[in-house]
Amino acid sequence: MLKKPEMSKTQNVFLLLIMVFIFSSCKQTHENSLDVPSPIGEKSEITYATGFEIESFDGYKLITLKNAWPGSDKIFKYALVQNNASLPNPERFDAVVEIPVKRMVVTSTTHIPSLEMLDELDALIGFPSLNFISSEKTRKQISNGKIKELGQNEDLNTEIVLDLAPDAVIGFAMDGNNPTFSTLQKAGTPVLYNADWTETSPLGKAEWIKFFGALFNKKEVADSIFRNIEKEYVTAKEIASKAKNIPTVISGAMYKDVWYMPQGESWGAQFIADANGEYLWKDTKGTGSLSLNLESVLEKGHTAEIWIGPGQFTDMASLKDASMAYAQFDSFKTGKVYSYNLKKGETGGTIYFELAPNRPDLVLKDLIKIFHPELLPDHEPYFFHNLK
Repeated sequence: MLKKPEMSKTQNVFLLLIMVFIFSSCKQTHENSLDVPSPIGEKSEITYATGFEIESFDGYKLITLKNAWPGSDKIFKYALVQNNASLPNPERFDAVVEIPVKRMVVTSTTHIPSLEMLDELDALIGFPSLNFISSEKTRKQISNGKIKELGQNEDLNTEIVLDLAPDAVIGFAMDGNNPTFSTLQKAGTPVLYNADWTETSPLGKAEWIKFFGALFNKKEVADSIFRNIEKEYVTAKEIASKAKNIPTVISGAMYKDVWYMPQGESWGAQFIADANGEYLWKDTKGTGSLSLNLESVLEKGHTAEIWIGPGQFTDMASLKDASMAYAQFDSFKTGKVYSYNLKKGETGGTIYFELAPNRPDLVLKDLIKIFHPELLPDHEPYFFHNLK
């Protein structure tokens, strides 16, 4: 019997190195297969909005959503897949929607104008708190039974939503903890957040029409609509910059002894600046609301020439009845108090809250007409009206 030759120490080491190399190569190959680099898509032009991006790939689009609610650091990725197209690694996305969308639920009145401008109102099949909707076109759809009542945004009737079988639910979030949305997602209904309300630029809010344009395969239409709004806004701003006199401005009113008015970096403050008004609280930091006491507002703002957005008040008498302090402001004495609350829909909804974020050009022109009437002599105010 022949003896099996023994391996030398050198041979043993060499064999061990070969095994280590083979194992490492297999491991590296496996890791590389899991870490496939993402393809590079064609980015849509988003100029003012900071909350979303759109990229186009072969057979699908990607919406990347940032700042879904104030302070959020979570990034959402939504895949919009063309009919019959395949989607690589669908598990990577927070929602997958087939486009163009045919049946949709939206949850904010600010979504309604985008559907109307894109001529996609027929896709809307459900909405929470229908009475908040002011648009005449959409109210007609409601009257015809084409849009169903879904309860409240934080507590949607999930049974009705699931029975409607929408292709997508467009929601908004205050903090990301909405159990109703979680229930719908688990049942297979795609939920996409729309964060138009977190934008602080007037044109940034309006640019969210491109979000809906992507869902309906109407990129060119959405781009064209937005370009027209942008052109009107920029032109109006340039006209306002030629004003010789700049009026001082205050805003807001008291609610339960607290005076709320826009912070200096907010959407509302930006409108005043672009209309060439001197907002007395323009230097305050933040993009939300200031909470002030009456004494501080009276001390700083009693000589302001113009007062806009006096809360819920719709006439001078009710303003004075609420507090005699209001009558101490010069703007009250001269009758230069202007509200966006006078124009209501059929069921009492304020049209400003629904349409203004989508049509900042109209808001700006209204304010220019108030601050500098000589610059826009032919403009008829759309949102803001003088309190009588």
